[in-house]
Amino acid sequence: MEHTHKKQKVAFSSVIASLFLTAMKLVVGIMTGSIGIISEAAHSGLDFGAAALTLFAVKMSDKPADSKHHYGHAKVESVSALIETGLLVITSIWIIYAATERLIAGTTEVEVTWYAIAIMVISIIVDFSRSRALKRVAKETNSQALEADALHFSSDILSSAVVLLGLLFVSQGIAWADAVAGIAVALLVGYAAFSLGKKTIDVLIDAAPEGIAERVEEIAATVEGVVSVDKIRVKPTGPQVFIEMAVCVNRTLSVEKVQAICSRIEQKVRHEFPVGDITINSRPIILNSETIAERVHVIGLNHNLHAHNISTSLNGEKKQITFDVEIDQRLTIKQAHDTVTALEDELRREFDEKLDICIHLDPLRFDEKSTTALPSGEEEQLRSMIVVASQSLEKIQDVHDIQIRKTEQEKLFVTLHCSFHDDALLEEVHSLTSQLEGALYRTLNNAGRVIIHAEPLA
Repeated sequence: MEHTHKKQKVAFSSVIASLFLTAMKLVVGIMTGSIGIISEAAHSGLDFGAAALTLFAVKMSDKPADSKHHYGHAKVESVSALIETGLLVITSIWIIYAATERLIAGTTEVEVTWYAIAIMVISIIVDFSRSRALKRVAKETNSQALEADALHFSSDILSSAVVLLGLLFVSQGIAWADAVAGIAVALLVGYAAFSLGKKTIDVLIDAAPEGIAERVEEIAATVEGVVSVDKIRVKPTGPQVFIEMAVCVNRTLSVEKVQAICSRIEQKVRHEFPVGDITINSRPIILNSETIAERVHVIGLNHNLHAHNISTSLNGEKKQITFDVEIDQRLTIKQAHDTVTALEDELRREFDEKLDICIHLDPLRFDEKSTTALPSGEEEQLRSMIVVASQSLEKIQDVHDIQIRKTEQEKLFVTLHCSFHDDALLEEVHSLTSQLEGALYRTLNNAGRVIIHAEPLA
């Protein structure tokens, strides 16, 4: 919003300045009969039209994107700048033509008067002031329309200086100096117009700004989780750029983790560049460091199955992979078998070799059950039975937080915590809790569900 206000304010002041200079030069030119000053009035009139075009362009370019202009209206500035570039070229050609004609004729049409000199000095001061203001705001907002307008006022400084020098040289009897200086100025203006025109055309044909794509790729590569940048496109539009890129990430990462990586890239890119929009696609790739367990887990997720307890072994030259998968408990055995068969087929394609695959089916439970408390006496008796069962396993140090509820089907729902020494390996802990779980199912005749949470000793 601040940039918008600055752009429109400086563009409007340029319109007023151009109108003021045009009127002054025209009046003085008519009063002195000086073709040189009248031509300067025409030049300023051309600048007035360019400034008005710039004001229109900056107002249009700040309109937000809509259903027909998905990238906004910023390129209106580039069109405006291209038109102004054409006007600068026409001005340069006209100056060269007029100056050459004077050289051939060997005469000057400039009348030396004090107010003619005064108007040229005032013109130079005003043009210098406007040129600096326009360049400053153009740099802050990356506005090509304001940059073109600044170039117009800079060319006015030179052309006014030429007329002023012409007045001084003519007063000393050197009539041809005015024409020679005019040609030199025209060439400088023409060169500046060519540079601006090339830059403007690059924007209009969506040429990527030099260095931005490379820098964005460098930024993305610094984000943890990015393996490489597969593709990047940068589209300039006014003061902003639109970026499309594809990054390669480890296929074992979760969707949430990949999204976090993309968000981090976007955050770092926006910190360095005024990005209008950035689109990041992720491409999962296989890393050479992937273990067999990771590969099985990823392929299982692709089938919406959770594979766990994955183990591999070699039987001669044949590899055997075994694991458990959780299957919706509402499926029939036929439906469940068909589901894991599709998983087996993809695993064989993945490993591109003969495999023995054995998959254990775990019913995936997600039902909600209502439970009620037990009578206090019955609950205490069951707690004692649980503690006694745990004492048969020496490495289980403590059983606590025992909760016992009864379901609508009169089945017990038991949860408890047990402790182990800090250095106990998880594999051993799992084995012991599984043994305790089995012992409780045998001990509690109507046990429907037993959940054991293992933790280190406090």
